[in-house]
Amino acid sequence: VPDSQYGLYAWPSAVVLAQYVWAQRRSLPGRRVLEIGAGVSLPGVVAARCGAQVTLSDSEELPRCLQSCRRSCLLNRLPHVPVLGLTWGRVSPELLSLAPVDIILGSDVFFDPKDFEDILTTIYFLLEKNPHAQFWTTYQVRSADWSIEALLCKWNLKNIHIPLHSFGADKEHLASSSLPGRHTIEMMIISLAQSDGT
Repeated sequence: VPDSQYGLYAWPSAVVLAQYVWAQRRSLPGRRVLEIGAGVSLPGVVAARCGAQVTLSDSEELPRCLQSCRRSCLLNRLPHVPVLGLTWGRVSPELLSLAPVDIILGSDVFFDPKDFEDILTTIYFLLEKNPHAQFWTTYQVRSADWSIEALLCKWNLKNIHIPLHSFGADKEHLASSSLPGRHTIEMMIISLAQSDGT
């Protein structure tokens, strides 16, 4: 989608996360997946096409992004995939009534440092409700100064770095797309840190 606004463009990180989803396709049928900050919803659409029970979400304050999610579903013959307005850092009735999830997807949600804590607050809330769930996320390295490590510690979360070569995403062209090109993309899986009982 050739619109450079945040949620109306398939960013390189989305292509990489969709590649990871595809690499995990055999484990997806029946799994409950939530994509946050979905925009054009490429990773979520791939998960749904692989048999996952997907819910797409983007900010309730961005109706064009929510419409983009719905349009992606229709174009991919997925008219029954729910689309919710969920704003990071805000406890809303939609967030509180969300069905259980196994996997949370988020591509390039760590874009603006002012949003980092709101994102991780929402992820922590979801992981507390679903302790065995994981947050699969990709991001484009834009500044060496941007880090979520202190916030992960604050919210009792841990992350595992996933090397791109381990799922065939270390190439400039993926699935006939010139995205990610020469962008530096990283992938990690975030989950609840284990309590040491103290």
